[in-house]
Amino acid sequence: MRVLFLSRSTLYTIKGGDTIQMEKTAEGLCNLGLEVDIKLAGEAFNSKDYDIVHFFNLIRPGDLIGHLSEIKCKLVVSPIYVDYSAYDQNERKGPTGMLTRILGKFGAEYVKGVGRFVLGQDRLQPSYLLGHRRAMKRILDRADLLLPNSASEGHRVKKELSIQVQERVIPCGIDPELFFLDEEVDRNPNLVLSVGQIEGRKNQHRLIEATRNMDVDLVIIGRPSPNNVDYYEYCQRIAHERVTFIDFIPQDELRAYFQKAAVHALSSWFETVGLTSLEAGACGCGLVVSEMGDTRDYFDGLAEFCHPGDVESIRNALIKALESSDNKKRANHIRQHYTWEIAAQETLKAYRSILN
Repeated sequence: MRVLFLSRSTLYTIKGGDTIQMEKTAEGLCNLGLEVDIKLAGEAFNSKDYDIVHFFNLIRPGDLIGHLSEIKCKLVVSPIYVDYSAYDQNERKGPTGMLTRILGKFGAEYVKGVGRFVLGQDRLQPSYLLGHRRAMKRILDRADLLLPNSASEGHRVKKELSIQVQERVIPCGIDPELFFLDEEVDRNPNLVLSVGQIEGRKNQHRLIEATRNMDVDLVIIGRPSPNNVDYYEYCQRIAHERVTFIDFIPQDELRAYFQKAAVHALSSWFETVGLTSLEAGACGCGLVVSEMGDTRDYFDGLAEFCHPGDVESIRNALIKALESSDNKKRANHIRQHYTWEIAAQETLKAYRSILN
């Protein structure tokens, strides 16, 4: 079986969770005997060379919609359906914030898509000019199968876009050879870690405020996206003396940080999963995760939940997570249910279901 993975044009220049999901899923499928190629939006391909074309990242339809007419085989979509509306409504300031509140969710995303094109960050197909929501609907109307990363995500996609499409949930995962619990490592009981792209949606500034006057060190690992440099600089300005910023670190170097930290916190305005939370949990960290998004499908009973707009909620979740003693149980659960090998196996079953 030959499969083409197709995603946004900035997949490697602005890396995110979707980058890891694509690379690890492709690796797992190759281990199962499939041939997998990865192409970025705008790159040439002949769909007749493949049994399946697999789109990733539905929230960037301007990148993908221009390829629809080229696809003559089965089409599968992993939506990775991040919702920026809560952040836009609650956090964006000035003219940009006012505009996003006036335009609403899909209007705001449309303006962002056009803006990224103007700045030279994204490609933009003429058919995208019909609108953001309409472009996503057109992609899913053509799709043979939807592969959300949780039942919650699948429900949101179908409800918000008013579509009916066959679906199969494919869980995200970890690499168990990279991320595991080492009980012989000395863990710092006062170390809070937060790994992720530094941007307003990830809400690092409130995590900084929540740890102020707590007896903890906060280490933030990541770099800002091109449009969030001002936010990164703001976080640096408000940081207290026990906050340390570390630039992007490759996955194979993250384990040492996860195994030293007592808690990993991701108090975002929205997460479909939060891959770094899974990785940190597999290494034995206590977890603080946002209640916004699809996180309960993964972390119910495994993490302390917080509201991203409430500093006290984040602080209380941190206190509870620091007192947690079920790190081994959490790590074992993640390793048993959420690995990229499992994701690849379920993806292969999904492919076979439409080819048969």
